[in-house]
Amino acid sequence: MNANPFELLKKSEKSKARLGVIHTAHGDVTTPVFMPVGTAATVKGLTSRDIRELDAEIILANTYHLYLRPGTKLIAEAGGVQKFMSWNLPMLTDSGGFQVWSLKQFRKITEEGVQFKSLLDGSRHLFTPASVMNAQREIGADIIMAFDECTPYPSTVEEAEKSLALTLKWTHEAKEWLEANPPIHGYPQYFFGIVQGGMHKELRQKSIEALKKIAPDGYAMGGLSVGEPVETMYDIADFCTNLLPEDRARYVMGVGTPWNLLELVKRGVDMCDCILPAKNAQDGLVYTHQGVLRYKGAKFAHQHDLPLDPNCDCYCCRNYSRAYLRHLFKEKEPLGWTLAAIHNLHFYTHLMKNVKSHIAAETFEEWAEEQVSVLQGNAG
Repeated sequence: MNANPFELLKKSEKSKARLGVIHTAHGDVTTPVFMPVGTAATVKGLTSRDIRELDAEIILANTYHLYLRPGTKLIAEAGGVQKFMSWNLPMLTDSGGFQVWSLKQFRKITEEGVQFKSLLDGSRHLFTPASVMNAQREIGADIIMAFDECTPYPSTVEEAEKSLALTLKWTHEAKEWLEANPPIHGYPQYFFGIVQGGMHKELRQKSIEALKKIAPDGYAMGGLSVGEPVETMYDIADFCTNLLPEDRARYVMGVGTPWNLLELVKRGVDMCDCILPAKNAQDGLVYTHQGVLRYKGAKFAHQHDLPLDPNCDCYCCRNYSRAYLRHLFKEKEPLGWTLAAIHNLHFYTHLMKNVKSHIAAETFEEWAEEQVSVLQGNAG
């Protein structure tokens, strides 16, 4: 479709960790990278300036949500999603396949696509590979995803094979539609296929072999972190990266904790996204260099001289105490959620900066092993 946007710069000598860069019209994305989730063209509670100051290189939005509100034609009218939300760096849009799949009693899956009822107003809609690609053309993200059916966990081989067949059919149709309908905002959009197949390695291999023939610009691994044991997730990701083309970006969708990211990078993954940093911030949980901190407990009411993380230089930790964050949480003040989200997202983006530095220095594996242990601990 387009020239390959991914450039492989270095491979670790001790694991499958690697350094790369994704070239887009809105700038370069250095990998491995974590993408903050801005589902409805906003990372909840944060401005685009806040996100830039966190050193985020790319953010993610969701086609399903933007299609329903405000509507992708309105975003196209604005000149694309970056102009719409005043974000001048790269963006990726998920296709919405997981969201319509999760509607369960409100949707019907057919060979053509997915019929579903909006939870906003009860209106009925049909997502097809063509309509989802058209929506992503209108949104204008730099990286756009194939429309897939998310395979549930657990699933039998027969169930996963049927689901995979549908995903591959839709991916082929999406690629054909995109080739006949070029971008509308004056810059290239890169199309990623999605590897499905449940936890069945033979189906994951079949998926990858079929996708190679379709030749997308990058590869995502879907259907992970859907309830399976974490070691199974690592094993499937490891299996997939052994088979995926080395010269294309590899993306695990919807994952995860800081230690998940380190484990996946070690297994050759380049891109991750997750709602956890912002969601957990709203629930009173933050990630620190000392481990997980749940700052809503009574003992934090008197910690006036301690930031959330003494080793963090984010805006929140430079200016506010644990006592103040706990007060905001108890009062349900939105400022508390914003400050905690700033900290969590800063933690993630700077963790990935350190990942890249250690891969470059050939010290990643030893450092990551120590970090995985510390990060899962209790910071107070």
